[in-house]
Amino acid sequence: MGEPRLEDIGDYDTLKGEKKKVVWAVILAGLTIGVIYSIAYNMYDNKDENIAQDKSYRVAPMK
Repeated sequence: MGEPRLEDIGDYDTLKGEKKKVVWAVILAGLTIGVIYSIAYNMYDNKDENIAQDKSYRVAPMK
């Protein structure tokens, strides 16, 4: 067995038993972590606490 190739994408269909369960567990874990991250990002996004920025620009004096 070497590196996975695009031609071998159908290999998932030949997985059976524990290997197929591991693949599903990894997919579900990734989705779960993504959902938790999205919820936490939206809950703790402190838009009201941003520091005001001075947008005025001055021209530097020329000699």
